[in-house]
Amino acid sequence: MTKPNTSPDVVLDRQCEQRNEQGFLETVMSTGTYRAVIFHNRKALISEPEHSPDHNSPDYSVTYLSPTQLPRDLPAGTQTVYLGKVLPGQGHPLAAGTPLILFALPHDAGELGWVPDGSSFMGYRDVGQQLRAADAQIVIQAQAVANWHATHTFCPRCGNPMEPMKAGWMRRCVQDGSEHFPRTDPAAIVAIVGADERILLANNFQWDQKRYSTVAGFVEAGESAEAGAVREIAEEVGVRLHALHYVASQAWPFPRSLMLGYIGYTNDTVATPDLTEVRAAKWFSRAELQGAVLNGEAVISSRASIARELIEHWYGGKILEPGEQA
Repeated sequence: MTKPNTSPDVVLDRQCEQRNEQGFLETVMSTGTYRAVIFHNRKALISEPEHSPDHNSPDYSVTYLSPTQLPRDLPAGTQTVYLGKVLPGQGHPLAAGTPLILFALPHDAGELGWVPDGSSFMGYRDVGQQLRAADAQIVIQAQAVANWHATHTFCPRCGNPMEPMKAGWMRRCVQDGSEHFPRTDPAAIVAIVGADERILLANNFQWDQKRYSTVAGFVEAGESAEAGAVREIAEEVGVRLHALHYVASQAWPFPRSLMLGYIGYTNDTVATPDLTEVRAAKWFSRAELQGAVLNGEAVISSRASIARELIEHWYGGKILEPGEQA
């Protein structure tokens, strides 16, 4: 059985209490000991490998810039957020105690000639599974809070501008003084298993027709995660779940989700795609799924996602990709 995607180990001490103190972020920046995590157009600055990467190993890494590598004047509109300080013993290349600060550049940041050679801006979906676990955790945190700032510049109560406070973890309306914090939207994601132990995977209209994955949906107001899972599965693939087993959760910053992963059990044998979100749904035995992935008939979610964790949890081990060896 594969290890669920929920190690309790964390890379950063977010210092939630300290960052609420007035002037905390400015004090950290004044020390010059921090390292900068740079985002632009919702992509992170990533160091590329010097050679053609082996896709089974973490060859890419976050580019952590020192204060001296940053331009004297960052583009107007750059959002700064204190991410936390590196904890010891988590296998991170930076020294324990190193503070990390997110610099989210505006869309119209202009010339970025100060970006180091060998680094470029990459999306998490593209490079996530090739990052070391510690870097991936930091990118997800930075992506989520950067997305929130980019979409919450005005007060939802009165429409006036909001200013960032508390080291970037709160925005306050300049007119009515109301305080607003980053949102996290819960979503249930389910690997559906039938009475014969086959798994039901779905193909979404937004995907290539060969891509199959688990079924997911947002939990609605006043609804438990389990009730949301049952409802979403019934709506999207027409299957009734009679039992759910919680496996793991994963922060997924597109745009600000917390994916709650389940194995769901059904006695139904016929799936009915809704033809609105889901184009097709297909049952796979373990041998059928591995064979379909190896011969290219099916493409499943990447190992950076909890969807893959759930599928491999059901499978009982690693599902090989084309070209990989057992």
